[in-house]
Amino acid sequence: MSIDPAPTYEAPADPMAGGIGFFEKWLSIWVGLCIMAGIGLGNIAPGIFETLVGLEYASVNLVVAVLIWAMVYPMMVNVDFSSLRHIGDRPKGLVITLVINWLIKPFSMAALGVLFFEVLFADMISPKDATEYIGGLILLGAAPCTAMVFVWSQLTRGDATYTLVQVSVNDVIMIFAFAPIVALLLGVTDISVPWETLLLSVGLYVVIPLIAGYLTRRFLVRHAGRTEDGERAVARFVSGVKPFSVLGLLATVVLLFGFQGTTILDRPLVIALIAAPLIIQSYGIFVIAYAAAWMWRVPFNVAAPCALIGTSNFFELAVAVAISVFGLDSGAALATVVGVLVEVPVMLSLVAFANRTRAFFPANEAH
Repeated sequence: MSIDPAPTYEAPADPMAGGIGFFEKWLSIWVGLCIMAGIGLGNIAPGIFETLVGLEYASVNLVVAVLIWAMVYPMMVNVDFSSLRHIGDRPKGLVITLVINWLIKPFSMAALGVLFFEVLFADMISPKDATEYIGGLILLGAAPCTAMVFVWSQLTRGDATYTLVQVSVNDVIMIFAFAPIVALLLGVTDISVPWETLLLSVGLYVVIPLIAGYLTRRFLVRHAGRTEDGERAVARFVSGVKPFSVLGLLATVVLLFGFQGTTILDRPLVIALIAAPLIIQSYGIFVIAYAAAWMWRVPFNVAAPCALIGTSNFFELAVAVAISVFGLDSGAALATVVGVLVEVPVMLSLVAFANRTRAFFPANEAH
């Protein structure tokens, strides 16, 4: 599977609109190789990954944070703050994102968890493990993505400004809605949300890259003089740093799979059982959001990111809550980790599908 270039379409100047590079075109192959490398290194040299795991604060791994920052920064340079006031003129993508993330996704994930672990797999696992696996899935379903969605949006040449608004609104809602929804679905009334993890992750993955991107864009536009020259300067700059974004993604994949390399080989059946409902959930949510965007005639550069936001998860928060509520060695913690392992290959396949179906959507709108 490769991520193919999209058909030509009329759109405003966009650094992502040019041809994609060698690494991006065959990104799924490189990711597959990185997955194998991560699993291999995790088993051959576990000490290295144990050291890297320890470099964290508030359950946020700082090495992964730096790599995600490298992935997110190029897209943040594309954010045009002057166009934020026009977001209200195109509410459809935001409406789809919010409905999917808060009215559908947590409840569909809980339903799939019950179906698989209390019915389909009931004879294969203990009731205690089943309950914990369901808990981990619920935590993933109730935590919409904050960081990686910028990467998926960039790979589909999404509207950077609109994607930022979608993620920001989700983050605000998550502060108030995450704990009540999880408590409702788990039947737990005293769930403790690690606010340090939540706030630190938003700061690392959204606020800091956004400020850096804004300052970079402002410098480039002012230095160029004319607006048109400034946009071309931004396009050239983003094109130049884009390879670091891809390398950041590949290095992140190696680390994530390296962290769990021994677990993957020691418990392959359990990993597969947990992965089954996660994969169905991911593709199902994408289909619902993408179909809604198509029927509502949402432009592709908004439609693709809004579907991908609903599909991906805020795994740092889910893992942290699973550990704090169920314990480090719990089935819930394992389920959230499997969510991380499943997400990258699944999301790449959806990015490829979205790029191949671009022509079915209205042309991108200028913002």
